[in-house]
Amino acid sequence: MKYLILGAGPAGLTLANMLKQAGEDSFLVIEKESVAGGLCRSVDVDGTPFDIGGGHFLDVRRPDVNEFLFKFMPEDEWNIFDRDSRISVCGQMIHHPMEANIWEMDLMQQVDYLKSIAVAGCNTGKEMPEHFIDWINWKLGDRIAADYMIPYNKKMFADELNELGTYWLEKLPNVSFEDTLLSCLTKKAYGKQPGHARFYYPKKYGYGELWLRMAEAIKDNIVYNSAVSKMDCANRIVQTEDGANYSADYIITTIPWNSFRELIGMPDNIRESKEQLKHSSVETRYFDKNLDTEAQWIYYPDENLPYHRILVRHNFCTGSRGYWTETRKERVDMFNEKDKKRFSYLNEYAYPLNTVSKPAAIKNLLDWSKEHNIIGLGRWGEHQHYNSDVVVALAMELAESLLNR
Repeated sequence: MKYLILGAGPAGLTLANMLKQAGEDSFLVIEKESVAGGLCRSVDVDGTPFDIGGGHFLDVRRPDVNEFLFKFMPEDEWNIFDRDSRISVCGQMIHHPMEANIWEMDLMQQVDYLKSIAVAGCNTGKEMPEHFIDWINWKLGDRIAADYMIPYNKKMFADELNELGTYWLEKLPNVSFEDTLLSCLTKKAYGKQPGHARFYYPKKYGYGELWLRMAEAIKDNIVYNSAVSKMDCANRIVQTEDGANYSADYIITTIPWNSFRELIGMPDNIRESKEQLKHSSVETRYFDKNLDTEAQWIYYPDENLPYHRILVRHNFCTGSRGYWTETRKERVDMFNEKDKKRFSYLNEYAYPLNTVSKPAAIKNLLDWSKEHNIIGLGRWGEHQHYNSDVVVALAMELAESLLNR
């Protein structure tokens, strides 16, 4: 075929549907699971949807993306929410982001945080450090770093945080002493809103319903239960675990590069770049208790708790009950025996890790592959922590580029 798409998650499904809508039918999607959706799949648990990949929502900020997706699941099938996310920190529950909502804490804690922010390196002209932990202190002040950012990131990503780079954090705004002081005096949040400030979630289904409908639209061009094992890069031939072979003019991979058992014809130095890519694995676990909160999700930096975040299902999924936790694989054993028996799902590939060596490694890999008409796309094809709306936008752009060649 002309286009071979590896993976039927948001990236692969968007690209495939864009091709079909443009009249291109010479494409095939290969998916290792029995259903489409990738990290955005949903299953039924306790009579209502459970999103196995954790918290996935459709941001309102990309109208072109939403217009495309509403062709498959019309807008009147979605609820729209104003984001209510919170942090459980220092024995209190405050709104996210922390620096904008310190005013919700006890008075003396507000004073301590303000003093810390006032002398943060980014506010006093100190040179920006290179290591992750030093950078967090420099950017946010040592109190926010110690009470929230360092323990939370450690729980979510890696025990050794200094293996991570700081390049991906530079988009964080400086924590302004003036803005923080104003928020404490006026008792309202100042500063930039976080992502998903407003978002859509289906009225009657889990988030996975959208991707099932997109898969149905190209059902004659998807092969399920077919895990990729090898790729002959020189000849653009992909082999699956069951021994099937597929060749194409273009291969678009949305699956993790490290999931390939063998990459034939790839130079050693490029293969070594691939081996530098790291990821985290996250388990989601269901609890049937309704919580007394209006928050849709809550962050937990407390290192004595196994999970780093909970999603309060009954506050965004109509008619549901309970909540689910997100826990890095290495911390799952911290659950007690009773909780270990609850429904859970382990996502082996959850988050690409932004290690120090990643930018150069992924650039080498993608540049070489593109020269051979093998294109990485999406969270795993590009090894970037993209949300689903970003992935859809990138897939739409790639489709237009391929169709114009």
